[in-house]
This record gives sequence, C-alpha cells and structure tokens, in this order.
Amino acid sequence: MPDITLTTLQSLKLKGEKITMLTCYDATFARAASQAGVEMLLVGDSLGMVLQGHDSTLPVTNADMAYHVASVKRGNQGALIVADLPFMAYATVPQALSNSAELMQAGAHMVKLEGGAWLVPTVQQLTERGIPVCVHMGLTPQSVNVLGGYKVQGRQEHQARQLQADALALEQAGAALLLLECVPSDLATQITQAAKVAVVGIGAGSGTDAQVLVLHDMLGLSLSGRVPKFVKNFMAGQPDIQSALAAYVRAVKDVTFPAPEHGFSA
Repeated sequence: MPDITLTTLQSLKLKGEKITMLTCYDATFARAASQAGVEMLLVGDSLGMVLQGHDSTLPVTNADMAYHVASVKRGNQGALIVADLPFMAYATVPQALSNSAELMQAGAHMVKLEGGAWLVPTVQQLTERGIPVCVHMGLTPQSVNVLGGYKVQGRQEHQARQLQADALALEQAGAALLLLECVPSDLATQITQAAKVAVVGIGAGSGTDAQVLVLHDMLGLSLSGRVPKFVKNFMAGQPDIQSALAAYVRAVKDVTFPAPEHGFSA
C-alpha cells in the first residue's frame, strides 16, 4: 500500500470510496493492519481500557500515548497514524502545542482531540504550526462524567443543530478530519455531506466517509464482556487475525458494514 496522506483521504472522499480505520497500539498489529489495507491507524487513548485495564480513558498520560505511537510507527507499512491527545492534555493552547509536538515526534501524522467549537483556537494554532488535527465529536469518552455515561448524542434537535454548527466551525478552523461517535445515522450523513473533509464514524451509520472500530472489539475480545451495539466480530468464521482484518476492510469498502442494526436513530 502506498503511503496514505491527507491528500489520499480527500481523494477517496471525492471518489466516494469508503475509508478504513482501526485502533492500534503496537508494532505487530500495526504491520498486520496496514498490510491488510487499513488506511488509518488510530493510537487511541482506549489503550487505557483495553491494554491497561482501567474503567475509562481518563488515567492515560501523554507519555503513555507517545510510547505506543512510537511502537505503532515501527511496524506501520504506509498507513496514516492518528494519535489521541489524552484527558487534559489540551486544556490550554500551550498544553496542546507541547503535547502534540511530543506525539508527532514519536511518529504520529495527526493528533485527535475531543470536543466542539471551543476547540477552534486550538485547532487553528496546531494547524498553523504544521500539526494536522482530527476532532472527535458526539460521544466523547473523556467527557463521560459530564455526559452522564456512554449515551447517544444529537438525538434532540438543539443537540443536532449544535453538532452540525460545531463541525463546520472546526472544519473552517483547519480540522483535517472529523470523527463522529454514537450519533444518529441520519445526522452523521448530513454532517458528512456538508463537510469538505473526510468524516469517520463509529456508531454513526454507513453514511460517513470512513469507519473505525477498536481493534480488540472487532477481533471479538472484550475485557468487560459488554459489546457495544456498533461492534461486529470479524474473527467469526475466519481462520486467523490477518483474514479478520482483511474481512473488515472488505466490509467497509463494500458498505456491508456497518449494517442498519449497528447504528442509532434520532
């Protein structure tokens, strides 16, 4: 696979070809996923739960993230590496600049932040300094205590309007990628059609430009035993992990995943 860049993602969006993303935390899986054709590897702060065994992403540090980004970089075979800025690592613009620089120097091609229009100044500053930004919207796990749990976002009309307005404001500020988690499928499709940049979905229906899942979830591994509605076990019926990764890529590309039962209504 040739190296995936922001230009590649934009070209795929314009052609209408679906884009694949998976979380990844080490060199072995980075190699396997990128060789399977996964265009983006997300070094997610989800590592706090699936690797470290915490009950949320909040304990993860920027040092943790940099360590895993460097590991993923060593095994990557051309995918675009996106790295999460963890909880409170971008509370101020100076913090965001410093912590993003650490992740980029470790091997990331882009950083991901959670939030809405309040991130506009941060996105502008990062983009102006050569750091591409993905903004994670909808259900934002770092704000789970404010949201009152892991709940679908954007079902109420005022929430939907706010999400749409925030998405366009962040795109104007320079966001190179948007990620929508657990929002109604119709709303996600509307935002995707309005946005010029690629939009990634998880629990957001099939109308987004790209799909992402947590690697362990799509391999049928769950530490808690709770499987989110939007997850499909791609190991089922496959002889090995490499085949499961290839099956995920095919299913996203031919739009058989996500199916209607993996999404949410308004």
